[in-house]
Amino acid sequence: MRFLLLCFFLFLPVLAQAELQVNVTKVTVGPLVDGDRSENIWQQAKPVLINDQTVNETILLSALYTDERIYFLVQYPDKAENPLHKPWMWDEKQGRYLEGAHREDTFVFKWNMMSQDVDLSNFSDDDYRADIWYWKANRSNLSGYADDKMQILSSAAKGIKGKTNQESNEGRKLPSAAGKKHYLTRIADKGTPPYQKVTRPQKKTTQVINRFLPVQSTGSRADVQAKGRWENGFWFIEFSRKLQTGHADDIQLSPLRSPLFGVSIFSLYGKKRETSSPNLYGMGRISEPLRLNFLK
Repeated sequence: MRFLLLCFFLFLPVLAQAELQVNVTKVTVGPLVDGDRSENIWQQAKPVLINDQTVNETILLSALYTDERIYFLVQYPDKAENPLHKPWMWDEKQGRYLEGAHREDTFVFKWNMMSQDVDLSNFSDDDYRADIWYWKANRSNLSGYADDKMQILSSAAKGIKGKTNQESNEGRKLPSAAGKKHYLTRIADKGTPPYQKVTRPQKKTTQVINRFLPVQSTGSRADVQAKGRWENGFWFIEFSRKLQTGHADDIQLSPLRSPLFGVSIFSLYGKKRETSSPNLYGMGRISEPLRLNFLK
């Protein structure tokens, strides 16, 4: 099975389309969100091939929907599983726990929340607000959810019109590709995250301690179910969310609309490209534009 999957990915053509259409197939009952790609229902969805520009890897994206929910199956090659994030590592010389260099694997959906199409890159010349579904192999996967957030890219430090109380007054300075002054602000949706932090232990128990433990997220931050499995050099991740959440910090989906979005294997922090950090964490670039198309 692993050999067949490797062959499939290795010989896929690199896609160079300006915009890819992602068809969403209507089903009566959706799949169980557990990272198991073998459910027969996924055979009804034709996967779209997407190129991740950061590492030139191909992502397979399949989509289904019911009257109430939308479902995605993400598949991509990854030689090593990275299930820990900044764990506490015991240091014998210092006699205390220190933050480890481990960085978790991630996957991101980024949805355009504007009334017009925009370039969803962090280095875009456009101002925009985007809904972020942020799956994290350590901080969210253990609870079975993605972390639901927003990104705001603005030429004004205080963000674009429609600023919420959760936004900081200053974003991170991030010039656009054309040199335009921009500010990137990342904020969490209302509610609590799907993890809780473990404070630094004072006494040694084990060599490595997971720094984040799973809990039930709440509010709008608990909208997106997501569960991934790493098997023989591949990640298989299932996502699901209500089409209509009723929350102002979410994109509202409908079979009557075709929203623009993008995906990335690595988190979208706008960092410069470099290869020294563990598993390129934080150096993601958004994929080519994707257009959701609901099939009747």
